[in-house]
Amino acid sequence: MQKTLRPAGPARPSAAEANEAIRHLVETRVDGEWPSDAYEFLLEEWATASAEAGAAQ
Repeated sequence: MQKTLRPAGPARPSAAEANEAIRHLVETRVDGEWPSDAYEFLLEEWATASAEAGAAQ
């Protein structure tokens, strides 16, 4: 019987998914305030996913 391994933590989004989340964040911001913490987090996720995709090619 073969077992499937599960990731130890949450899966990272793809670069496209992170990019879409960034767009959504920017388009839905409230009161003109810039959500810098959320934006920086998503930008790091996008950069990591982009680097991993580039390394896989």
